[in-house]
Amino acid sequence: MVTERSPLRAYIDGWRHHDVAAVLGELTDDCVVVECYGPVYRGLPRVEQWMRTWLAAGGTVDGWEVTSEGVAGELLVAEWRFSCTWQGSAATFEGATVAELRGRRISRLREYETSAPLYDWEGSWRE
Repeated sequence: MVTERSPLRAYIDGWRHHDVAAVLGELTDDCVVVECYGPVYRGLPRVEQWMRTWLAAGGTVDGWEVTSEGVAGELLVAEWRFSCTWQGSAATFEGATVAELRGRRISRLREYETSAPLYDWEGSWRE
């Protein structure tokens, strides 16, 4: 259980508020950020370019609710529900983030998206 605002929570809040400086302030200079659909951003200048380009193109983070989070040494994890609008299309999905710290800043962050609706298994597979 996380009792104080973690660097991962601050990173997420920065995105929620479209605050580039807040996001960058939670990352190491040589950070690596891996998005759930493939892109890898290496270093603060690339993360800043990504954020500014995405926001300038009209991308919005409409919601990013953390549903659970935890810490194990220098590893932070969070499950979440994410909503955004990109090129006029709204999307919402669930996922998780694993972040590695160096000091009090994130050196590596990787996101994972749930790729299908969740359901309770009842003894047979859905087709």
